[in-house]
Amino acid sequence: LVQLVESGGGSVQAGGSVTLSCAASGYLTNLDCMAWFREAPGKEREGLLALNTVGGTTNYADSAKGRFTISQDNPKNTVSLHIESLEPEDTARYYCAAGAGGGRCYLFSAWYSYWGQGTQVTVSS
Repeated sequence: LVQLVESGGGSVQAGGSVTLSCAASGYLTNLDCMAWFREAPGKEREGLLALNTVGGTTNYADSAKGRFTISQDNPKNTVSLHIESLEPEDTARYYCAAGAGGGRCYLFSAWYSYWGQGTQVTVSS
């Protein structure tokens, strides 16, 4: 059983920053891809960034380049998402996902087998 728990969301002023964390537990041995997605009201779930936890390579969606950063803290099995210069358009529920990618960590939902419950980020102008 794999469990992913996100934290760190909340209400933030535009221009500010936020760091979301995803704590992974359970049988993680074959899960070499960790990713962050978001889902805004009325929109489809969007893949933002993915991290190969073995090789350390990352995959960024065009929409995430520049303001979004993914990082990992292996001893704690935690993956973080840092967002700078927040915009109201960043308001969404942010989800952490894990999957066995065999070294290839794509940014579409079907690539990932395990999901957290999400954490809400609301950006006010």
